[in-house]
Order: sequence, then C-alpha cells, then structure tokens
Amino acid sequence: MPVIPLPEAGPVELAGGKASALAALIARGERVPPGFVVTTEAHRRGVLPEAEIADAYAALGGGPVAVRSSATAEDLPDASFAGQHETFLQVDGIEQVLAAVTKCWASLHGERAVAYRSAHDLPGAGLGMAVIVQRMVEPAAAGVLFTANPLTGCRTEMLVDAVAGLGTGVVDGTADADHYVLDGTPPAEHGCLSPAQLAELRATGERLAQETPLDIEWAYDRDGVLWLLQSRPITTLFPLPPAADGPQPRVYVEFGHVQGMLQPVTPMGLASLRQVIAAMTASLGMRAEIVDIGGRLYGDLSDLARHPSARKRLVRLMAVDFGPRAQAAMEHVLADPRFAPAPGTKVAGQDAGALRTAGRALTGITRALARPDDARRRLQAAVEHLRTASAAPADLGSAAQRLDFVRADDSPDAADDLTWPIVAGMLAASVPGMLLKGLAGPDEIHTVLGGLPDNVTIEMDLALWRLARDAAEHRELLLGTPPAELAAAYLRGELPEIGVGAFLAEYGHRGPAEADLGVPRWAEDPTGVFAAIANCLRVTDPQQAPDVRFARTVEKAQETLDDLARRVRRRRPVRGRLAVFLLRRARRLAGLRESGKFAGLYRLRAVREQLLLVGAELAAAGLLDEPADIMFLDLDEAAAAVHQGADQRDLVARRKEVHRFESRRRHVPVALLSDGTDVEAVLPAPPGGLRGVGASAGRVTGPARIVHDPATAHVEPGDILVVSTTDPAWTPLFLTAAGLVTETGAIMAHGPTVAREYGIPAVISVPGATTRIEPGQLITVDGAAGSVTPAAP
Repeated sequence: MPVIPLPEAGPVELAGGKASALAALIARGERVPPGFVVTTEAHRRGVLPEAEIADAYAALGGGPVAVRSSATAEDLPDASFAGQHETFLQVDGIEQVLAAVTKCWASLHGERAVAYRSAHDLPGAGLGMAVIVQRMVEPAAAGVLFTANPLTGCRTEMLVDAVAGLGTGVVDGTADADHYVLDGTPPAEHGCLSPAQLAELRATGERLAQETPLDIEWAYDRDGVLWLLQSRPITTLFPLPPAADGPQPRVYVEFGHVQGMLQPVTPMGLASLRQVIAAMTASLGMRAEIVDIGGRLYGDLSDLARHPSARKRLVRLMAVDFGPRAQAAMEHVLADPRFAPAPGTKVAGQDAGALRTAGRALTGITRALARPDDARRRLQAAVEHLRTASAAPADLGSAAQRLDFVRADDSPDAADDLTWPIVAGMLAASVPGMLLKGLAGPDEIHTVLGGLPDNVTIEMDLALWRLARDAAEHRELLLGTPPAELAAAYLRGELPEIGVGAFLAEYGHRGPAEADLGVPRWAEDPTGVFAAIANCLRVTDPQQAPDVRFARTVEKAQETLDDLARRVRRRRPVRGRLAVFLLRRARRLAGLRESGKFAGLYRLRAVREQLLLVGAELAAAGLLDEPADIMFLDLDEAAAAVHQGADQRDLVARRKEVHRFESRRRHVPVALLSDGTDVEAVLPAPPGGLRGVGASAGRVTGPARIVHDPATAHVEPGDILVVSTTDPAWTPLFLTAAGLVTETGAIMAHGPTVAREYGIPAVISVPGATTRIEPGQLITVDGAAGSVTPAAP
C-alpha cells in the first residue's frame, strides 16, 4: 500500500525507522500527533501517489502539517541519521505537501546522507524512503529529552534541552536552549519549563527507556499537553559494564590500549587476552577481574580503589603501562566519596602466593641488575624455546584434536627468565627520573633511553628498511601498486623475489592488533608490510635513513649519559651515582621490553592456525559460512559445533554486525563507572591548546598525517603521525615519520619506546588528537613540553 495510517506503520522496511518508532509509541498508549505514512513501496515505484496522499491529508482535516523523512536506515540502534534527511514544518495545502514529499524522497541520496553513510561504512544500495505527514502541534515549548546523559554516558541522569515555541532551534543547534540535568533531585525552577513538566518528562523517559536509552523529541502545546514527536536510540553511548553486585558503584579501566588496541576484540581473542592482562597486572602487584565491555577488555579496579593500602600505590603503578589519562581518571575516582577507603576490603591475590611472587621478583630483578648480560642471554634462550615449543604436533588429524591442542596450555615455564629482566629494565629506566629531579629533566632522561639494543620491534623495523633498500630496483612497482594488490600478488607467487618471504619467516606472526587471536597475521595478509616498504622507499635523504637515525640516537644517548654522569658526581654524589648506574643498566636491559609479547605471539600463531583448520571443517559442513568465522565463537561454542553439529551461522552473523558497529567507534573511555559514566568526561577541561605528555625529546614541525590503519597508510618523509594508539605493527611507519602524536599510551608503551629509538619527538595521551587536528595541518610537536601547536605556514 502506498499510503497507510501512522498507527499501522509497523515494519521498518515499509515505513522507515522514524515512522516505525512512532507507531510503537502509539501502540504503548503514548500521545503522538495524528498522521499518515507514504510508504517505501511508493518510493520504490518512483510515482507519487497524489490521490492517496490527498485523501489522507483531507482526512487529517487539512491545514498545517509536518512532513518528515523516514528512511529504512534511519533512527536505528546503530545509525540515527539525525538531520541527514529533510523535514518540513508548517506545510499548508496539498500542493505544498506533495512538493515536500518529493523533496524528502530526494534527500535519501542528498549530499548529507551520502556523506553520513560513507563515514559510518553503511551501504547505499537497497535503501527505501518513507515519508510521515502529521498534524502540526502549536507548541508553547519544545525540545529534546535524552534518557541517559549523552555527554558523560551516565545512565542515571537525563538531559533536557528546551526552547519556547518550535523546537527546531534545539535540533539544528541554532537556538540558545534552556538546559536541564534530571538526576532525581528536585530541579531548580528556571527557563521555559516548570518543575512539573520536567517531572513529567523524566517519568516519560523512565517509562520508555527501560531497555534502550532514547533521544525523544517532544512538545508542550498551548494547553500544557505533552506530545511525543520522535523517538530513537542514542547511538553514541558506550555500552554499560556488567551489572554490579550491591549498591556501591564500580570502576573499570580499559586495558586494550596497553596492547595498542582500541578496536573491539573478537570473542575467540578475549580468552587469550584475559590471560595476558592477568599476567601483566600480576607483575605490577595488582589483581583485577577482567570484563568485556563493548568488545574491549576492562579491569575492575574497584576493590583496589577502596583498599586502604592498595589505593595509595594504585595511581603510581598505573604509570608503567596505562599512562597519564588513566592515572588522571583514577585520581578523580579516588577522590570520589563513593570510593572512600573501606577497612576489610578484600583484594584478590593477597595471599601466600603473592608473597612468593614478591620473593621471586626481588631475586629475579636483583639478579638481572647484577649480571645484565647473563639475563639477556637467558631471556633470548627462553624466547627461542617458546618459539620451538609452541608449534602444534604434526599428527593432529581431526577438529576435536585441534580443539584439544587449543585448550591445552602446554607452554614451557619460562616466566622468570622472561619477566624479571624486563621488569628490571623498566625499573632501571623509571627510577632515575625521581633520583635526578631538579638536576635532569624528563627530556634528558628520554634522550639517554634512546637507541636501546635488543628491542625486537626495532630489529624488525630495521630489517624491513634493509628489505626496502635492497628492493630499490623494483621501486616503480612497489610505489605504483596499491599495497593490497601487491599482497595478493605475493600470496599468489606472482611477485619478484625481494626478500619478503624471509622477512615473514621471521616476523610473519606479527600484525596489527596482534594480541587479538582473531586478527590475521602478516603471514596471512602482508598488506601492511608492502605499505611500509612503500613508505621506506619514499625516504631519499641519506641522513634520514632509519639506520642512520638510529645510530645518531645511540651516539646522542651515550653523550648525554656521560655528561649527566659528570654533573651528578659534583652535585648529587650518592643518589646521582645510583641514578647513573640504573641508567647504564637500563641501556642494557630496557630494550628487552618487547620480547615477552613477541615470544607469546608464537603460541597465538599456532593456536590461530589450528582454529582456522577447525573453521574450515565447520564451513565445509555448513555450520559456518567461512573458516575465519570461528573467531566469532568462544571455545565452548566451537566445541558444540564440532561435537554436536551446532549450526553457529546466525550467532556469528549477529556478533559480526556488533563488531562492525563497535569498530567504527572512535572514542573508547579509558575509565568507566558502573552507571556508564565516562570518567574523563567529568574531569575539568584542560587549558586551551592540545596538550599531552612528552614521551620522546625533540621539537619538529611538519604536516599532520592522520592514520587509522597502518595497512593503508601513505607516509611521506617529514610527516607527523597522528594516531589513536599504536602497537608494534605500526612502528614501521616511524621509519618515515618525523614525529608522533597519540591519543592514548604510556611513556613505556610500544609507540613512545620506538619513537625514542629513532630520535623522533613524541607527545602521547592527547585527547581527541585525530579529530581536533586536520589532515595536512602544519603542526609543531614538542616532546619536552608535551605540546602540539599549530604552526605558521
């Protein structure tokens, strides 16, 4: 039917998202202005049903109406399309109504809607446009009700923006609206709404948004009657943490950025990452329950925050891996009376086992500091042992046997040989700054810690640089062909031999988001490798060659350390000598920091290979659509498919859709409360300008290169990389870049560490850098001041 009454507008496919939502409100007994819908069926026919529209308009009584678009991809849980399609108010007369309907149809493929779909990676094909025609409400006041606070994420607060008269100024942002926060306390009387009206709006929100937070447009008419004009999900809220036991709020800190990951983790990757994070926090003397929020891994630090003694060292311990943004959020939490110290609070891990670990730590760290060369040899032997021991047995012949291998944890126990030299190096690198306070600044310490030996990620990057240099005769091919095409040709065996095979034999178990078991490795998809080769080939100045830059950094580090040693002997003989001793040990040990993760990736590679073989069997049996879909199951669900023949295709499809939606999210809170509050959102705004934390000394000016995916990055010499986060797969980009700006991170994280090795200035933990800095904008990065400023052209 081309035209139907608004209460009958059920399916989105027929009536579009907006009309479907209004029909649902009517079905619940809510007060919605009467109207009708020109359905998507009419739009697909491409012929305006003038007679049917005229009859429906006459049945409304004629007069002023609102004519509003209602696309099939509008007002949906993952795409609001707010303001992207046309709306016309005070439309009077059938000719004007018909013209407005036609314009609404055209807006489906208007510039705004096309740009929105592109930005949200939504398909443009197969869409339909319905149009709603409703009786106009003559409002005394109108506006928008958010049933959760869209600024902070808090689910126990509602926000109301209101203006006198029509509410279009609130929706399009042109009006100076009255703003109300409804948190359950009596609101102060001000603006165009009375306390009774605010109470009615809050009750309406509580009634309608019991399952999903909503953005509701409303109007009060001249008689004080409330009308609901639109209802759609708030699509920007980060998912809630799991329901907490008891009345006290909980606090969760995001752990993924420690591994250079802000994208959601696949379900199969969650279990392995939980183990990695549990080991990491244990090495810091912390225990935390790891939970899945929005496909990211968060640690519940509530008990630590309330523990009378643990809370005193919590923020300090977070400096190592979590960084200043997480530290600032936790400082705010610790000052919140709801997280006041509670005597008797239990913290997991405070037992005899923890005391034994402390004893092993003391022994292992002391041993490594005393004999660093022996510690390095033991660590390197442990890495090699893990590489050989991680391979799957050759006799695995069935899916059941492969799953047994995946479930088993038969990795050799090399934890002490791996862990304590790394921890010793991190301590040796971090303590001197405190000992030399007032005598040496952070930039000088960072300079001393540049050009460290034995960093497997640096070794990987320099191997890639040598590969690119030796492949210069194929420069035209490698620069003129998209990396994805080169990768496909390589996998088909169609490229000339330039050394990629040898590189992947050594480093093919790495890749972007490599800590996620569900993400392809470079050996499976070498697109990122070919992108990095192309970027290396763009470096034509011999003085900017990465190996030359690295050698300069080593030389500068030694000169700075020698100068520092001379100064401290005179001015601070005891503490200064200790600091210099630790810095010399840091130069022997701190480069090992990447080795633990590098070794762990061997096991992940073997597990992933076996899971893909299981996935291939399940796909052949029709239980999955493709082998890689197994990564969207957990091990129990995979076992159900293997042993019981469970068809998991629908489950996988739902999870992949959620994963795609979460992958588009650009902001991931570093800390969340159990009511959904993004802790950073309630912190005082920093002073003007882009400020972060200096992580690698130096000052450089260049054009900003905003990068979201290293596999598609085109970096020219002199560019300043501006990224959300980094992991080792990003570091080949540093071979070309002149500076680094990240939104997350800690000074000892992957990106800043490698930046120091190459001597490129870096500023980390700059909130919103990838959105506040324009692509190509000339910026100055000051790694000593921790600032990022626009530069004069």
